[in-house]
Amino acid sequence: MGSLDGQRIGLIGLGLMGKPMARNLAAAGARMTVASRSPGPVEELAAEGMNAAADGRAAAEASDIVIVMVTNTPSAEAVIAGPGGVIEGLSPGKLAIDMGTTAVKATRALADKVEAAGCDWIDAPVSGGSVGATDGTLTIMAGGAEDAIARAAPLFEVLGRRHTRIGGPGAGQVAKAVNQNIVGLTIAAVAEGMALARMAGADPARVREALNVEGGFAQSRILDLHGLRMIEGDFAPGGRVSVQHKDVHQGLELAAEVGVRLPSLERNVELWDAMIEKGWADLDHSALIKLIEDS
Repeated sequence: MGSLDGQRIGLIGLGLMGKPMARNLAAAGARMTVASRSPGPVEELAAEGMNAAADGRAAAEASDIVIVMVTNTPSAEAVIAGPGGVIEGLSPGKLAIDMGTTAVKATRALADKVEAAGCDWIDAPVSGGSVGATDGTLTIMAGGAEDAIARAAPLFEVLGRRHTRIGGPGAGQVAKAVNQNIVGLTIAAVAEGMALARMAGADPARVREALNVEGGFAQSRILDLHGLRMIEGDFAPGGRVSVQHKDVHQGLELAAEVGVRLPSLERNVELWDAMIEKGWADLDHSALIKLIEDS
């Protein structure tokens, strides 16, 4: 018996994150209905026994809980509130969960629309990348009513190692903005460190080994995973440059909305802008070391 046996769950957006998430939910017993802008992943999962839906409305009609996992705010707005969107397929009592990284102001507007339809809303962005999505070890930051998040808890326990209620609607996206700001800055710090080690004549692999020890102040998951990617030059995308670029810009926009200046992030955004200008949008975000070494 799976922990989600009998639950009707829809998932819209079958990219690097959404497809493995759908598989994990199905493996836990959920009756999955999937939709995506690209037909290939839908056909692939339909061949594995999931139900295919033409759009967000159809996915919502077939489900009691519908998850949206798309890459940016305009896509989330279109999938949830646009023509053929999730809201058109909702009926009272259903639950809509946005697990992508969406701007806070837009998130709160979407929450209002979903709640006006008599349904519950959760914004539940994640950290952990495609590895965490595949392994079911995501960190989930949730914004929504306590009872809604309690209802979603069995689902979150399948998808992640930990979920935390941050507050009401929008609070999950605030936490994700903070997360992505820290991630963007830390990737830059690790890239600069590995480049400095190499240019100063030390073996970056040995430097990483020395620093990445339990209790060390420089230890981090980014030094562990992305530091290794930087050393090996393996930039197959787990988290794309384009997504990191979008996220740090959303972080600055949120800072402007609430009236706080983030000088380190302002400089960090310039690095991600330069990565896009060089045509590296589809590389893993650990490829930032290429920009440092080319400077």
